[in-house]
Amino acid sequence: MKELSKDELKELLIKCWMTHDAMWLMHTVQHCGFEKANLINKAAVRSMAQVEIKRIKKAFGLDKVESAQDLRELLAAVNKSIVADFMDFDYSFPSEDTLRVQMNQCFAHDGIAKFGALDHYECGIFERFFGWFDGLGLKYQAIPEVDTCLMHTTGSCVRDIKIAF
Repeated sequence: MKELSKDELKELLIKCWMTHDAMWLMHTVQHCGFEKANLINKAAVRSMAQVEIKRIKKAFGLDKVESAQDLRELLAAVNKSIVADFMDFDYSFPSEDTLRVQMNQCFAHDGIAKFGALDHYECGIFERFFGWFDGLGLKYQAIPEVDTCLMHTTGSCVRDIKIAF
């Protein structure tokens, strides 16, 4: 049997977790309809992310997030621990109080497209970011403030998140 490297094991575990997430959403849609499934999915992602970010902070020995530099360090820890290669996005800080997230190829969009339901899907990806900020006790505002899939409605997905440090 092949031995997996840490990176290979991380990729496998994240892919399995994301498959669980997709199957959960699909079955919730089938049983509850899209309106309820979107509501439940976004709530579940946001609350999971609040716990997740505290665990990452603790695991990497990060005490506080009170500045853009602290957030940069935390996002580096996030990238090392829970971001897989198939999660194709970039982030930057165009100003000290603004995080810009750009989805280059969105796995959620692509999965929902295969399901044939992009017209009904409300983005759960950014709920994870919002949950992290909620868990960190940060005040923030997303621009634009939308629930729909921007990749589907505009052809690209770029959002700024203004953070009050």
